[in-house]
Amino acid sequence: MEPARATKGTGPRPGDELPVPIKAVPVRHYGRWVGAGFVLVALALLVWAFAGADVNWGVVGDFLDHDTIVEGAAKTLWITLLAMLLGVVLGVVLAVMRLSSNPVLSSVAWGYIWFFRGTPVLVQLFLWYNLSFVFDTVNLGPIYKNEMNDVMTPFLAALLGLGLNEAAYMAEIARAGILSVDQGQTEAAHALGMSSAKTTRRIVLPQAMRVIIPPTGNEFINMLKTSSLVYAIQYDELFRAGTTISARNLAVMEMLIVVTVWYLLLTTVFSIGQYYLERHYARGSNRPLPDTPLQRVRAHLVSLRSPSQVGGTSV
Repeated sequence: MEPARATKGTGPRPGDELPVPIKAVPVRHYGRWVGAGFVLVALALLVWAFAGADVNWGVVGDFLDHDTIVEGAAKTLWITLLAMLLGVVLGVVLAVMRLSSNPVLSSVAWGYIWFFRGTPVLVQLFLWYNLSFVFDTVNLGPIYKNEMNDVMTPFLAALLGLGLNEAAYMAEIARAGILSVDQGQTEAAHALGMSSAKTTRRIVLPQAMRVIIPPTGNEFINMLKTSSLVYAIQYDELFRAGTTISARNLAVMEMLIVVTVWYLLLTTVFSIGQYYLERHYARGSNRPLPDTPLQRVRAHLVSLRSPSQVGGTSV
């Protein structure tokens, strides 16, 4: 048998035809352009309709920075922050109780979540605000004693109504975050001699934050909007401030637009904060960090200036 001869190279031989360069043609997405056209036309019609509507835009501009509106926005932000803080702290406690092997603690936590998730927020607000119909006084013995009407102010009723309701939802979010941590982490901590409380505080909760933070940000933004319900119990927040002014100047639609602009401003600011907070807690994962909005804009500008690449070939 004749031994195989080694080839010196794999390049083209004399006489062979050279390969034809591939001409990559990008796929034309005509449906996308049609859909984008319909959206732009709809937006233009909407802007045109509001521009020609019977709305006094001068009143909107005058009341955007009105003292009553700014004060109402500050109170909305304040009650949202306090209620969310109460909900997060109590929610984490309830989540730990729910996961406890103690049947009393787990049952009480389940009952709390069942009640506050099963009744509307507005009903809970009125329950707290009208608590004086059930209890005339708050009697803590030598520590404190006062009339219930003096204790249960609109602010306190709003704080309890929003915060305790939020705690039920935060308990489920925190419980899902805790369960997302691998059980081996807890077993390893116990093998090192760490107590259950210390393991939860030092090992489980820091890792669970990556799962807890995103829905918590959504809950905060939702709380910011849900706080408008406390106008029904006479708390002077943003929506009540707008309705109070509209009752005097009869500019109902204009004041609703003012309130809407303020809500959009607040939610936009906290949405940006939520994005960067999620990005912070995403560090340490295997995937690269997502681009910031400025980085995305810069990337789009660069892509518009340079020729598009398809399969490594310029088109």
